[in-house]
Amino acid sequence: MPIPAPNLYPPFNIVRLSHVDFAVTDLTASRAFYVDTLGLQVTDESDAAIYLRAMEERGHHCLVLRKADAAHAGALSFKVFDEDQLDRAHDWFAGRGHAVRWVERPYQGRTLATHDCFGMPIEFYFRMDRLPPIHQSYALYRGVKPLRIDHFNVFSPDVDKAVGFYNEIGFRVTEYTEDEESKRLWAAWTHRKGGVHDIAFTNGLGPRLHHTAFWVPTPLNIIDLLDLMSTTGYVANIERGPGRHGISNAFFLYILDPDGHRIEIYCSDYQTVDPDLEAIKWDLKDPQRQTLWGAPAPRSWFELGSVFDGVEPVASGLGASPIIAP
Repeated sequence: MPIPAPNLYPPFNIVRLSHVDFAVTDLTASRAFYVDTLGLQVTDESDAAIYLRAMEERGHHCLVLRKADAAHAGALSFKVFDEDQLDRAHDWFAGRGHAVRWVERPYQGRTLATHDCFGMPIEFYFRMDRLPPIHQSYALYRGVKPLRIDHFNVFSPDVDKAVGFYNEIGFRVTEYTEDEESKRLWAAWTHRKGGVHDIAFTNGLGPRLHHTAFWVPTPLNIIDLLDLMSTTGYVANIERGPGRHGISNAFFLYILDPDGHRIEIYCSDYQTVDPDLEAIKWDLKDPQRQTLWGAPAPRSWFELGSVFDGVEPVASGLGASPIIAP
């Protein structure tokens, strides 16, 4: 099935991805991982939640950790261009039968809560509290020196349907993987902000959150993080990498937090601002698709994901599979 033509005039204007909520079972352990090891900055914390931002971010948070009895992912959040876009989004989702409600979120203005075509919770806002810049406060840089949140990747039971839905609200495909036999999409990378992706879709049991990615300055920061994790009790949390993706050309590392939420450390992809930029197609069986150097991903990378609270994932009808490491 061909990818849809870019929708350059969507019903409302999404600027970029913004933040994600993780329910975690031990805030102390999660704080040690995200703050002391990765290097995210605490902007507020209590016995119930910790708010974090990366070094280049002016908004109050890009990640919220909430204490819970069981780990899961909360809503994926996106920033829109202005207040009017929130009303446009409300009417668009409501007009298509999606549940919509205005919710109160700390440090944010009006926030719209709804869901996508698979019931995955998504939220939209315009205003978030601004904090003083810290990108030149070099004494604060530690861990992998995370600069900003970069993208989400979600398991989808039907990638063609996901791409069609998000295309309607303005996400443009940059790269995609097609199963040559069925001509269906196995994965797709879509963006709003001008990088390779704000949200990507991977075939599998879903909707589930596959990973959240943070952009870092250089590949050497990833090497430093590996040395740190391997000598501070986190060697078992290193899942895949380091390496360079064929898709996106980015340097990467995948790690798991104490509750199994997957984090990608990411840098060096390319700019995709031009509205007429052609999407790049990859064959599912191309060994350089996953990793330019040819190394396949482990089985856990295709099977493990964070469930969304209250959302029952369903199996994909596409049985095709890429190359998987033994």
